Amino acid sequence: MLMRTDPFRELDRLAQQVFGTVARPAAMPIDAYEDEGVFWVHFDLPGIDPDSIDVNVEQNVLTVKAERPAPKEQEMVLAERPYGVFSRQLFLGDTLDTDTIEASYDAGVLTVKVPVAEKAQSRKIDIVHGETKEITS
Repeated sequence: MLMRTDPFRELDRLAQQVFGTVARPAAMPIDAYEDEGVFWVHFDLPGIDPDSIDVNVEQNVLTVKAERPAPKEQEMVLAERPYGVFSRQLFLGDTLDTDTIEASYDAGVLTVKVPVAEKAQSRKIDIVHGETKEITS
């Protein structure tokens, strides 16, 4: 059962009003990795309405914004879930193909798929052997 009275509750409420911590939500945690020519990023956004999520890319900067609206005015017994506007920026390298980014949202996780650019993928170089040939540029 939750405690109805908390000696630190009023102090926390006062600090939130003075310093504005209610309006400053926690950062959205991410996982990012590269797998077989694709760069994957997973953003944890539990309880976020998919229509409030905005994913943009501009000059190799991926920006994700989402909003969880504040609960209606009422006296909360316990309020730990952050609300407001969440935003996160990732700087993408030149080796990624920002023209073909895809995003999906499922079970509170936003997944962004960024393919590695064709020119940046590793490729095998044929070696000429036998007669010496002149290499042209």
